[in-house]
Amino acid sequence: MQWRSIVVGLVVLRLSLSCVLWLAFGLGPNVSWGFNFHLSFNLHKLDLLFREEKGTESKDNSWSQRIQAHKYEETATTCAKVEEESPKRSYLSFFDGNKDEYVRRYSSFPDTLKAKMKGMAKEMFYFGYDNYMKYAFPEDELNPIDCEGRGPDVLNPSNININDVLGNYSLTLIDTLDTLLVLGNVTEFQRAVKLVIDTVSFDKDSTVQVFEANIRILGSLISAHILLTDPKHPFGNVGFEGYDNELLHLAHDLAVRLLPAFENTSTGIPYPRVNLKTGVPPDSINETCTAGAGSLLVEFGILSRLIGDSTFEWVARRAVKALWNLRSNETGLLGNVVNIQTGQWVGKQSGLGAGMDSFYEYLLKSYILFGEKEDYKMFQAAYESIQNHLRKGRESCNEGEGDPPLYVNVNMFSGEIMNTWIDSLQAFFPGLQVLNGDVDNAICLHAFYYAIWKRFGALPERYNWQLQAPDVLFYPLRPELVESTYLLYQVTTLTSLRKMPKCGYATLHHVVDKSKEDRMESFFLSETCKYLYLLFDEDNPLHRSDNKYIFTTEGHVVPIDKRFREKQWNDLFPCEEGALAERKPKNPPLPSKISLCHRHIVSSFSERRYTLPLKSVYMRQIDHMVGLF
Repeated sequence: MQWRSIVVGLVVLRLSLSCVLWLAFGLGPNVSWGFNFHLSFNLHKLDLLFREEKGTESKDNSWSQRIQAHKYEETATTCAKVEEESPKRSYLSFFDGNKDEYVRRYSSFPDTLKAKMKGMAKEMFYFGYDNYMKYAFPEDELNPIDCEGRGPDVLNPSNININDVLGNYSLTLIDTLDTLLVLGNVTEFQRAVKLVIDTVSFDKDSTVQVFEANIRILGSLISAHILLTDPKHPFGNVGFEGYDNELLHLAHDLAVRLLPAFENTSTGIPYPRVNLKTGVPPDSINETCTAGAGSLLVEFGILSRLIGDSTFEWVARRAVKALWNLRSNETGLLGNVVNIQTGQWVGKQSGLGAGMDSFYEYLLKSYILFGEKEDYKMFQAAYESIQNHLRKGRESCNEGEGDPPLYVNVNMFSGEIMNTWIDSLQAFFPGLQVLNGDVDNAICLHAFYYAIWKRFGALPERYNWQLQAPDVLFYPLRPELVESTYLLYQVTTLTSLRKMPKCGYATLHHVVDKSKEDRMESFFLSETCKYLYLLFDEDNPLHRSDNKYIFTTEGHVVPIDKRFREKQWNDLFPCEEGALAERKPKNPPLPSKISLCHRHIVSSFSERRYTLPLKSVYMRQIDHMVGLF
């Protein structure tokens, strides 16, 4: 009988071991047990268990496993896949519980709640705007905790975090002009325009970043001027007696002061900073980021076409083409930092976030505005390289098995993953994918960032997807996730931004303990509040007008107007015709129409056979991926 006791003991031991594995690796379909392991770790263990039962060799080709410290066999299939003949269920079945919970939470949004959210967004804007005007104007920003104004740090010129943005030119007031119209406040818009005309001058001894001055100041002045003089009056008759194109003149004056950045560079790529009085500083560095140098075309191009002077569009296009010609021959990718004199890549990381983001955005938006086919060809080639080398995970967002799709940072030459973090600026990319018609990929990436938001109540500046934890903890009230949400026209609960008890909204210093910094950047009013308001205001003139509009990278409203497709000069680069053809990228034919309004997006969702844009099983999988359960 002793052998029977041994057998029983072995059976009990195996059952106990199986139970421990089941609990430790979180494999229960609806039970988390307080454990919070990485998604890829769990799926790999699941694959090992399945294959051990079949007596097969464990194989792993999951992209998320390649960068982990533990290496498994390299002759592999995706760790999330189980061989077809396996009697075990797909691992996705373990995320298939509680479908009704997701349907209840996300499949509808009552009109009463929508109206409440619209009111909250409007209240948020005016709390920040009114207190800026009360405590900070004419300085650039509001310190919302001390209720004071903030300008350039003249005592510390090397403080580029402040001085790149603040130029002593009433930044927040200018950056906010068109938001006042979006909220329907024509009276305050007119008052603000008159204040800008009467008080703002760019003849200042301020050294600012060309990129920031372009998107925040130049773009807003151009947008407000166009809306003021638009004969179609989308926001009603917002013009006023005596307006004589002063905003356009201010925009022209600023652009002229930015032009020295394009001089004396061997590549045509501009210096990153200029002094508004004296030009490029003598001690200026020769390095700039791809987004900073390559995201000037929309504002400079519109200005050129408004005033009939090709200079501004010419220098901006030359910079874009110079960067484009430096891309890798192997991958088609660009790096994030380049030497403007030698054309050598100083930063070889290729991603979708800081240093890269708006370069891709402006390739597509320039085509939409100006109709230059070359811009769209560059965008399509860049997008193909992004999909081939940056996108990891299963092939389809809403079908199949494998890790959720994610865009990672890679080496521009080899395509190898360089690190395991993504940053909050990348949250803009789903919105760009919507404009390009790639709604499926937009849905998945948006869901990933929204899951991070749900976990922390904010987006950390950098999030490590391998460790499921923030790498850089602050959140400066950025708009990118709200922008993508608006363009996807889904509802979300981003209104958890918290008002300070004194006079504004403060940057979160730490997304976990919610400690704050005494700064309210201008984009909070010009972008974050604007997109939140538009998300819930279905009757806004931007939605009801027969006109089509697009937003600049700073959220400024620009109409898609035929006059921007007309030039008063010959081709800018007549000698370089067909330069792009040398690389022979595989581009699809140019589309006859690109989706620009949320109503088209909503109609595309209605054709799906499931309630939510993203199936419940995948939403639950992404929530698990960021440690929500």
